[in-house]
Amino acid sequence: MTKLSVNINKIATLRNSRGGNTPNVVQFAKDVQKFGAEGVTIHPRPDERHIRYQDAYDLKSEVYTEYNIEGNPIDKFVNMVLELKPTQVTLVPDALDAITSNAGWDTIKHKHFLIDVIKEFKDHGIRTSIFVDPDLKQIEGAKATGTDRIELYTEAFAHAYGLGNKSAIKPYTACAELANSLKIGINAGHDLSLENIKYFKEHIPNLLEVSIGHALISESLYLGVENVIQMYLQKLK
Repeated sequence: MTKLSVNINKIATLRNSRGGNTPNVVQFAKDVQKFGAEGVTIHPRPDERHIRYQDAYDLKSEVYTEYNIEGNPIDKFVNMVLELKPTQVTLVPDALDAITSNAGWDTIKHKHFLIDVIKEFKDHGIRTSIFVDPDLKQIEGAKATGTDRIELYTEAFAHAYGLGNKSAIKPYTACAELANSLKIGINAGHDLSLENIKYFKEHIPNLLEVSIGHALISESLYLGVENVIQMYLQKLK
């Protein structure tokens, strides 16, 4: 069964819109785990417009499933991850002003940078994953960095699937098959939803984990958080 990690950035966005501590990010993380989620994902950005760096510290003692921290490995981020030692760190090449993640790493161009950063995290016992586009050359490049896993950037699939183009899964399947042959673990995320998650899962061999935030929180407004988490878990079986 593919693990479901819930990205709770949107809860922090809602909290920050009014100040104070409602909704409570730590309590929400505790609740989604109680409801069956197998991991909690956060993605702090330098401007702290949603998850704050302090949230990462506050969550450390409350995430008893898998704790996944995503972000661009600038010095502040690297230092925080090394101090907290989460289950997994996912490296994302975000521009400082990016609204959301919008591209994977060029694993060939940034090979030596990624090798150094990944080695540092792995030396501290932290599993590493890098965000990549569904491109075979980038998967081959990922192998050379020493990363434990890749996270397939799924926006293109989700957009095409929503338009009825199911063939958009093909490059993802090919990349997954290559990653499996290279013994790289496979995660996925970005715009996966209740509508498309089952089809995606069925066509990605050995999909280990999906990280879902925006869609899951949006769907929960209508269906309830506990119910939505159970719906995802059923589709991921």
